[in-house]
Amino acid sequence: MLPAATPSLDLDPWVWWVTIGIAVAVLVFDVIWIARNPHRPSNKETGIALTIYIGAAILFGLGMWYFAGGQLAGEFFAGWLTEYSLSVDNLFIFLLIMAKFAVPEKLQQFALMIGIIIAIVLRGLFIWLGAAAINNFSWVFYIFGAFLIYTAIKLAREGESDDEEYEENRFMKAVERFFPATQAYHGTKMFIIENGKRLATPLFFVIVALGTTDLLFALDSIPAIYGLTREPYIVLVANLFALMGLRQLYFLLGGLLTKLVYLSLGLAVLLAFIGVKLLLHALHENELPFINGGEHVLVPEIPIWMSLGAIVVILGTTTVASLWKTRKDERERIAGGPTGS
Repeated sequence: MLPAATPSLDLDPWVWWVTIGIAVAVLVFDVIWIARNPHRPSNKETGIALTIYIGAAILFGLGMWYFAGGQLAGEFFAGWLTEYSLSVDNLFIFLLIMAKFAVPEKLQQFALMIGIIIAIVLRGLFIWLGAAAINNFSWVFYIFGAFLIYTAIKLAREGESDDEEYEENRFMKAVERFFPATQAYHGTKMFIIENGKRLATPLFFVIVALGTTDLLFALDSIPAIYGLTREPYIVLVANLFALMGLRQLYFLLGGLLTKLVYLSLGLAVLLAFIGVKLLLHALHENELPFINGGEHVLVPEIPIWMSLGAIVVILGTTTVASLWKTRKDERERIAGGPTGS
């Protein structure tokens, strides 16, 4: 349960720096290699990379189980699965961004890589702010819980809509007004000099759109994972593993994403579940004077094993139901049924 009975990680600073150093090294290697070899990765290439990232995440979780115990390992696996599933939802928006800006296939991998790096840096800031807020203000769990339930309702309503159109956020609109631009792509260059003027290429706006869009998603995902663990290190590593494999997942899934028709509804249920878990925890740790006279409220809390089980069931059911619906619609379309008329 969170938080008092939960074992905590007492890590030396070098563990943080080694973790961040490995992540930076992997990202720098990826950026340099992709910049020198812009191309659309093959299924074999993406499959191998995803296997490595997923395998590394599983090994990390098992290592945590061995060194830190099952409770913290369970928190990592629950957090990683949640972040990964929310990241898959990001891919729908990424596809729309790529289509809106007509990004050439060979440049999409580079744009994704830089966008993901921006997202990692911004999420790192969010993780630090979230940890500081939780450590100093227990009532922040009320805000996190209510926000996740609100987001779940909004996501469920959007999931019922067939409108799939990318809408630029205000920051993106401001960026496009501020920077003089050229309409043509120039390889992996984000800026060029033309007639003595410095111009931004469309790739620059694509990368900004990817990074800022993921930041908006982080407003949901960071409170969600803090509903599963209070360890900033676990939050950081779970986000790193989820985001590092996102580029490969984009190319491997591609059109398959359209078959996950119930993904938004599944994620809505998942966020609502975590939101309720956060509210129960907030009541359990209550210090607000206008609730129960500032005393803790005796409510049941959801243990991590139940959270992990719920996450697996929700995501598994969402995937199976989505594939069943897609195949059913396809059969009806071929047979000239309702969806084909």
